[in-house]
Amino acid sequence: MSRASSLFFPLILAVAAVSGCHAGSTAHTRPVAGFVTDMKAFDAFIATKPTPEQFHLAYPDVLLVTPGTMTTREMRQNNSRYFPKMDAEGRIVGGSFM
Repeated sequence: MSRASSLFFPLILAVAAVSGCHAGSTAHTRPVAGFVTDMKAFDAFIATKPTPEQFHLAYPDVLLVTPGTMTTREMRQNNSRYFPKMDAEGRIVGGSFM
């Protein structure tokens, strides 16, 4: 029985380590109603490199203008339209409000 426990103990540790890493990446953010007013919180959110879907869940009232999206060129002063910079994996790594 000692041999069996010595074989399964490393396996259990490996599963626990992997599940612990995964649990931190699925943290849900509470949606922010309206437009972006807290720029520090918004910048911290963008630093997590969210996907467009995660962006829409966190900021449902902000228009995310991804490549290929048609939009007008009016000037907005209320942080309601975000033009993201995307990495090769399709994650938001920066951008600007216009």
